Amino acid sequence: MVCNADCVISNVVAKWPGSVHDSRIFRASEIYQCLSQGEFSGVLLGDRGYGCQPFLLIPFTDPQEAQQAYNHAHARTRARVEMTFGLLKARFHCLHKLRVNPVRACDITVACAVLHNVACLRKERAPRVPPAMDWDNPAIFPDDDSGRLLRDQYVLNYFS
Repeated sequence: MVCNADCVISNVVAKWPGSVHDSRIFRASEIYQCLSQGEFSGVLLGDRGYGCQPFLLIPFTDPQEAQQAYNHAHARTRARVEMTFGLLKARFHCLHKLRVNPVRACDITVACAVLHNVACLRKERAPRVPPAMDWDNPAIFPDDDSGRLLRDQYVLNYFS
């Protein structure tokens, strides 16, 4: 799932029923293909479960001083997607325990994302969101050297 600072969802992939690692889903997604081929400009933020890419920046594992500032800004910005997950689950309690077949669960998830966007765009009152959960997964794909270099450049330009 990709969202903006207003928690409006701009991309959701819900066609992998069951338990599949987030980074595996991302690597198979259309947005990954577009970003990796340079069709879209911009940078996404991911947790440590993803490999660092030029278009997907992750936090430093053992940050030094300037890297700590980057990690702090990264965490505050990435918190919006965590908040979006919380808002979705607070708005649509059915997402807590779907008791339907996996294909139907994928359809329901996308429908909830669309309705969530409608609520956000209409400025509907947001439900109370429980405290944030830690969504970090262990990485299954290695970092890309050019991704690490770009991340280092961000630290040098904006956090040193």
